[in-house]
Amino acid sequence: MNSGLAIIDSGGANIASLQMAVERLGVPADLTTDPERLRRASHVILPGVGAAADCMGRLRQSGLVDTIRQLRQPLLGICVGMQLLFESSEEGEVPCLGLLPGRVRRLPDRAGLPVPHMGWNQLEFTRPSPLLNDISTGDYVYFVHSYAAPLGERTLATTTYGDPFASVVQRDNVYGAQFHPERSARVGAQLLRNFLRL
Repeated sequence: MNSGLAIIDSGGANIASLQMAVERLGVPADLTTDPERLRRASHVILPGVGAAADCMGRLRQSGLVDTIRQLRQPLLGICVGMQLLFESSEEGEVPCLGLLPGRVRRLPDRAGLPVPHMGWNQLEFTRPSPLLNDISTGDYVYFVHSYAAPLGERTLATTTYGDPFASVVQRDNVYGAQFHPERSARVGAQLLRNFLRL
């Protein structure tokens, strides 16, 4: 039986603000590392802050890697959590969950474009998805990241910081947002609302 929203406790300071963001939408969220709780959940969010290798290490330590790979309900990766959905990351040269094809790479150093990329930037849609209902191409969302996922057929939206990168992705039941919806005002709240309606 499906049992509400579960947020994977992957460590990181943004988890409390993410919990508050979904609770403002009227959805209670369990913070958990229990594989059985994740399997029972109607929706699962994988947040991540810090380094990909550290986050993958915590998932392995909790015995969650295979559980996450086997989930069939809607799964949303946020920030580093989105990066972990891919096959591997340059950050720590770590193999990731492999739910999406491709390798996450460091943003290039460029004059006038400091890394990490921090602040508000725009979404540009590449294909429609219920995840993006009532959000418009050109809307601004809040980013904090040094690594980014490649563009590909699973890309729903891109953002340009020097070069374009994948800022929203989807494959089957697996979704990802590189930005922080819990810090992205109306647009972020709408994305979370859309996810919870999937």
